[in-house]
Amino acid sequence: MKLQLLLAQFGFEQSVNHLPYEFPIHPNLVHFTLGLFIIAIIFDIAGTFFPLERPILKFFGIPALRSSFYAVGWYNLVACAIVTFFTVAAGFFEIMLANPPINQKSSWGLEAGSTMLIHGLGGVFLLALIVTMTVWRGLQRYIWRKDQVRQVQWSYLLMGIVMFGLLYIHGTLGGHMGSEFGIHITAAELLRQGKNPNALLD
Repeated sequence: MKLQLLLAQFGFEQSVNHLPYEFPIHPNLVHFTLGLFIIAIIFDIAGTFFPLERPILKFFGIPALRSSFYAVGWYNLVACAIVTFFTVAAGFFEIMLANPPINQKSSWGLEAGSTMLIHGLGGVFLLALIVTMTVWRGLQRYIWRKDQVRQVQWSYLLMGIVMFGLLYIHGTLGGHMGSEFGIHITAAELLRQGKNPNALLD
């Protein structure tokens, strides 16, 4: 409530979705975080198994170097680490402006407040893991395995696969906030106010 009053003092009007802008920023940035991380790990896996893929690439006339796969993996992970800072920051800003429903539970049996808390803390935890993996990846690329053909450790790839599962769980919690609790969803807010969401289309 204090944040909402502060924004109002600076001339930011609150829209129907309880945000000072029409479309939430956090859900859009989330897709950059997910996409960049997934591409980073997949290309590192592709680089690691390059000897198996090389005949297939050669058959289709696709010129490729093992180092190129690793380069794509590295630069996507760096971009992911940078973007995720903004993803988490936008998430916390928007979560502070949320007006969650009460006495309602998600398909996982969690209330809106609990879902928001777990999702918020989980975002910070995942950011820390992504930054840690980026530092780990950089040490492998430039120091530990600089002169080796296989640029990444098996433990790093295994951690990347584990992260896929964590990101899935975390993303599902975020999805519950929108799809099941209607947080920052304009149509859901209009329905709560007894208004017709179709009026937006007129």
